Amino acid sequence: MPVTLKKDPNEQVELRPFSRPELALTQSFRLLNSDDWEKKIEGLMFLRCLARYHSDVLSSRLHDVCLALIQEVRNLRSGVSRIAVVTLGELYSGLQKGMDQELEATARVLLHKAGESNAFIRQDVDAAVDSMVQNCTPTRSMNALLTGGLGHLNAVVRKCTAQHLTTLVEKIGTGRLLSGTKDLTDRILPAVSKLAQDSSQETRYFGRQMLLFLSSHRDFDKMVEKYIPAKDLATIRDTVVTLKTKGLGEMPQDTPSARGRRSISGGGMVRASSLTREPQSSSSKDNGKAQFHSIADKTEYVKQLKALLASKDFRERIKGIDQLVADCEENPYMVMGNMFPVFDAFKERLQESNSKVNLYALEALQKIITLLKDNLAQVVYILVPAVVDNHLNSKNNSIYTAATGAIHALISNLDNTLLLQPFCTKAQFLSGKAKLDLVDRVAELVRELYPRKPQLVEQKALPLLWHLLGSSCKSGTVHGRSGTMRAATTNLCQALHAHMGPMLLNQAASQPSNIFKSLNEILQTLTPL
Repeated sequence: MPVTLKKDPNEQVELRPFSRPELALTQSFRLLNSDDWEKKIEGLMFLRCLARYHSDVLSSRLHDVCLALIQEVRNLRSGVSRIAVVTLGELYSGLQKGMDQELEATARVLLHKAGESNAFIRQDVDAAVDSMVQNCTPTRSMNALLTGGLGHLNAVVRKCTAQHLTTLVEKIGTGRLLSGTKDLTDRILPAVSKLAQDSSQETRYFGRQMLLFLSSHRDFDKMVEKYIPAKDLATIRDTVVTLKTKGLGEMPQDTPSARGRRSISGGGMVRASSLTREPQSSSSKDNGKAQFHSIADKTEYVKQLKALLASKDFRERIKGIDQLVADCEENPYMVMGNMFPVFDAFKERLQESNSKVNLYALEALQKIITLLKDNLAQVVYILVPAVVDNHLNSKNNSIYTAATGAIHALISNLDNTLLLQPFCTKAQFLSGKAKLDLVDRVAELVRELYPRKPQLVEQKALPLLWHLLGSSCKSGTVHGRSGTMRAATTNLCQALHAHMGPMLLNQAASQPSNIFKSLNEILQTLTPL
């Protein structure tokens, strides 16, 4: 027998070559197909021996081997799962670049396993991913990490991704990464930008470490401007200046003992909730001796904030709005950890009858949007209706201006693919100048999004256009600050036609004849035959 069976993969295991490795590979598949967990472990040990001594035999059925290992990494029995993870690490070190074709699938299952609560499994995953980073083609490993872990919801998975990505970035070097090569520069820079702004302080640390490393390249500023989204440029540039001035600092720890505190960019620690005091002045932020009494419990945080926002005294409600803005700036992670209850409560202030509080909330929302940016993605469907349903038709010029300012802030700071659907939906069902404004905003989004998301734009914007052509376009009597409904409809037609060309009219051919006729009339005014 070439192996001694051990249930703990970290125990010393005697691995020896097989006299008939082809037969051993066949037996390993038979053992892995068994329902007996001990036989599964025996099959995994066979694969470890093959990876170490007979990698050429494994190569002949590598894809099948990796599929089997992926299944066993997901095994609910931790003993089997751990040895499957360790076996993948052995494959990376034994086959090295021969594993390149299997990296995306195997790295994904390992990274997702990093989110498990079992500390031993997390350690095994870390070792296996490190084996991939050290032995496989660096650029292939980089793409596998980005695909498998960059957008994962679990902060531990993102931290594991960022940590190993940092090793790869330093291994590949700034010259190659910032060469402008397709699928390299255009992938790594947006990824590093995202990680440097992550909600987890450990993940953010590694993101900033990569950012600092890349910033030493002479073409860094040019490449940042080309590949990082415009809405993130200012933040990334400020972060680089801070890193070069103050350094990276020590790596923070997201530990249970620090649960009530979070690191804020720019240095320093703040308490998890600041609800028991007035919003801090800038000078008090720097007072390292201040004693903060944290409210680590999220339920208590939400309870106290809702109490302020729902107070019968309008001055207390305004105080609650101020507090939310302060928390978004000083302690965004507590807010982001309670997005739905926080913004459900804030929504009431956006919609309330007291115009003074109403206006104050709308103006505060603009500040909140610039602070939280894409982190507001999950509450877009709360915020958009709260802003547009009443305020874009308001006769109060101050409220109307604040509402349009909030809409502009959303467009400037969030991924506009998130806004297209709610804007199109509201534009169909609202009336008056609110409808005009939203149709014009949709036209803006069409111009911005169509080059990179043509199917999404057609799917969301065309139903709105058919609605407008079939109903509002004929009369042209709806007036407002943006002109007539016909002018707004023409604007949307123009935006779509600029990208779709004759295909727009072809799409309209399947619509009722009055819609096709109205579109044709508008297009003739744009591009005379």
